[in-house]
Amino acid sequence: MKKLISLLLLFTFGLSSCEKDDICDANTPTTPRLVITFYDISNPTKTRNVSNLKVIGDGMEQGIVFNESLAEDDSLRYVTSGSTVSIPLKVNDTISTFKFINNSLNTTSINTDVIKFRYTTQNVYVSRACGFKTIFQLKNVLPFVQTDPDGDTLWMTEIDLVNPNIESENETHIKVYF
Repeated sequence: MKKLISLLLLFTFGLSSCEKDDICDANTPTTPRLVITFYDISNPTKTRNVSNLKVIGDGMEQGIVFNESLAEDDSLRYVTSGSTVSIPLKVNDTISTFKFINNSLNTTSINTDVIKFRYTTQNVYVSRACGFKTIFQLKNVLPFVQTDPDGDTLWMTEIDLVNPNIESENETHIKVYF
């Protein structure tokens, strides 16, 4: 009888130590994207919408999806016309290169600038359910390099580093004037 009670107690304590599966809450901050805000070069305090901007990372064919609700084959999924964009940096590298194509839907006035971002990464533990996220620190010296692959003029006239610490998407990290 003592063995049965001991076995029953052991079984009960064993079950009580089990936990329910953890689920990562959708509101939990994950690896942040680089936030770029565009400003009017003639009025630097005023934000300015880009016109049909398409952003394509190295190794990507289509580009970054800005409008997920649009059809899979619709080219508008990869285009935005706002004053702010958020782009993902590579978590397993220290350099990410992107083509920024302004007026991408207008074949006569397309202008492409390429920016190479240089940074360090740090993995930060979030929770058992969510795992780790990566935060980024843009380099102090040459955090980005801008080039003009088309040989025409740069459409991004000036680029300023506002916040080199990319820990959240709640603030602008880079200001672009055009």
